[in-house]
Amino acid sequence: MSCARICDDKKAEKIVILDVRKLTFITDYFVICSVQNERQSHAIAETIAVELKKKGVRPVGGRGPERDGTWVLQDFSDVVVHIFRDDQRAFYDLESLWADAKPVKWAPARRARRAAKAE
Repeated sequence: MSCARICDDKKAEKIVILDVRKLTFITDYFVICSVQNERQSHAIAETIAVELKKKGVRPVGGRGPERDGTWVLQDFSDVVVHIFRDDQRAFYDLESLWADAKPVKWAPARRARRAAKAE
C-alpha cells in the first residue's frame, strides 16, 4: 500500500490496487494510477523508487521513467506499479484485462482530508 500512498501524495488520480496473487505467479499486486503529465509520472516513479530503496526493495525491471511518461511501469517483484496518462490507461485497460483480480480496499489520504474539511 505504500506505493499507492505515494501516488496519492503526488496527486495521482483513480488509484487502484489489484490483488493478482491467484491469477499469476509474476507478482502479488498491481498498483495502477493516472497522472496529468510527464513531470508528474516521473516524480511519482522517482519517489516510489527512493522510498522502496530505503526499505531495501529494489526494482527487478520496468519501463521508465526515462520514457515519455505516458506509461511508466515499475516492477518490484511483489508489486508492479503502472503509472499512466489517461489516454494510455484507457487504451491498455488493465482493469478489464485483469477483471478477475480482487480490488484491495484502501482509503486515499487526500480523499480523507478533503472529506474532513467538508464537515
